[in-house]
Amino acid sequence: MASKLEALQHWVNDVAALTRPAHIHWCDGSDTEYQSLVRQMLADGTLIELNQQTHPGCYLHRSNPSDVARVEQLTLVCHPEQEDAGPNNHWMAPADAHAKIDALFDGCMEGRTMYVIPYCMGPIDSPLSRCGVEITDSPYVVANMKIMTRMGAAAQARIEREEAFVKGLHSTGELDPERRWIMHFPAEKSIKSYGSGYGGNALLGKKCHALRIASNQAREEGWLAEHMLIVGIENPQGETHYIAAAFPSACGKTNLAMLIPPEGYRQDGWKVWTVGDDICWMRPGTDGRLYAINPEAGFFGVAPGTSNSTNPNALKSVSHDTIFTNVAVTADNQPWWDGLPGEPVTDWQGRPYDPANGPAAHPNSRFTVSAKQCPTWSEKAEAPQGVPISAIVFGGRRPSLLPLVMEACDWTHGVLMGAAMGSETTAAATGAVGVLRRDSMAMKPFCGYHYGDYFAHWLSLDKAGAKLPKIFHVNWFRKGADGKFLWPGFGENLRVLEWMIERVKGTARGVQTPIGTLPARNELKLDGLALKPGQIDELLAVDNAGWQAEIEAIGEYLESFSPRLPERLRQERQRVADALDADATSPRTATA
Repeated sequence: MASKLEALQHWVNDVAALTRPAHIHWCDGSDTEYQSLVRQMLADGTLIELNQQTHPGCYLHRSNPSDVARVEQLTLVCHPEQEDAGPNNHWMAPADAHAKIDALFDGCMEGRTMYVIPYCMGPIDSPLSRCGVEITDSPYVVANMKIMTRMGAAAQARIEREEAFVKGLHSTGELDPERRWIMHFPAEKSIKSYGSGYGGNALLGKKCHALRIASNQAREEGWLAEHMLIVGIENPQGETHYIAAAFPSACGKTNLAMLIPPEGYRQDGWKVWTVGDDICWMRPGTDGRLYAINPEAGFFGVAPGTSNSTNPNALKSVSHDTIFTNVAVTADNQPWWDGLPGEPVTDWQGRPYDPANGPAAHPNSRFTVSAKQCPTWSEKAEAPQGVPISAIVFGGRRPSLLPLVMEACDWTHGVLMGAAMGSETTAAATGAVGVLRRDSMAMKPFCGYHYGDYFAHWLSLDKAGAKLPKIFHVNWFRKGADGKFLWPGFGENLRVLEWMIERVKGTARGVQTPIGTLPARNELKLDGLALKPGQIDELLAVDNAGWQAEIEAIGEYLESFSPRLPERLRQERQRVADALDADATSPRTATA
């Protein structure tokens, strides 16, 4: 098979001339093709068959031990002008970048098959979707792209019809960390990745296309490409409100996307629908509302910590037809990681498990699975027009200061909330504990252009006729004096989401504070929660002096993006600072 689109065919020919593969295979995305690739990888050891009685259709891949995560320091955003990449990105001049990586691609596929993967990010017939073509020499990448995107003949037909696509060139190369680059060329809508076979470095439809390239494309075309989950909350009256939420890592993003309502809520008829767990593309509709699609077709989730107690829906999702990467295995050949029952006998590198060698499953071990296998998957995930977003939620892991939930005064204040968000480091990460790391909109590793311009683009959506969603900030991780979490989290977070929905509908009045609107007394439903007296007051307390220091620190952070920091955002920060100063003589506490 070849392409009727001359530009696509020429590019494939040029790549073949550079990389010199033994064979070229145009992927059609069929199940027959997938099974053929699986058989091939089982034969050469790329995949290992897991217990087909307990996990039918499931396989294990062990990556090179030096190739187990995204490599931010080797990830470049190559705008023609360095200033456009911003201080939030690593940059190289496009001509220099092409020359450096093309030298690595020269002859790199000799003796290998070159796979041409046409794919669509989003429902195949959605006007919000965008297409790409990834060329790779990795059958593992092809199999994962089959799960993670709408890949194959239908995507190629759309590409040939629209005559537009993102070019992605990938080779595992020698898997040498010293010869590894992930390069993005936003002006050309192209990606080049060499020397890694891992996840976001190699599945170019994911972070590379759907965030770094798409965020820049979204700015040009008037929409948003965001690192957000999309979840639908259906109340007992049958109304569903869709919420998009951005969190840095280790803040419960996947758990929220697949949330299970507490027992009392389930009995009352509340339901939660999963549209997406990682990426959200939002575009203004003709009615002024933001409509969102999940550009992905699957989940590429972190395995450790996924258990029946934390996320039973995710665990059910991966019970069949799943590719696991860098997990351990049990004596009867079932996948294993921290959080699962049983004992590992073989670690993620294929060695007999020995605690002295570290965790049995790599901390960043993964599962790749179709989103449709999730018990709470929503058919609306395939809706061409997307789902209307009622609320946008930002969050972070903050042991103090940030209340359980607060609502922005307006869109500009909400953008400030998102720009300021971050998490304090824990003992799970290397380096100092308790250090606040800002991660604006959870996009620090993924924004494909200058953060100052990105904030300005967010602000630009607030225009005449816009009916924008309300913006909230949550903090599930506030701790008491004893160092224990004050809020139970997990399914109980639905109580907070219910209050948000009531604010959207205008049925909750809230309490105004200098930092935003908080729940008024008795507005958060706490029936059945074993909270100590005063615990909810502590969760919602506003420490004026602490917030004055925080808003000062936010200002210092934002100024790191000068001179491109929007003046409107600078003024909004000053407005909050002034409100805190005015309120300093009467620090208040909002209580539920």
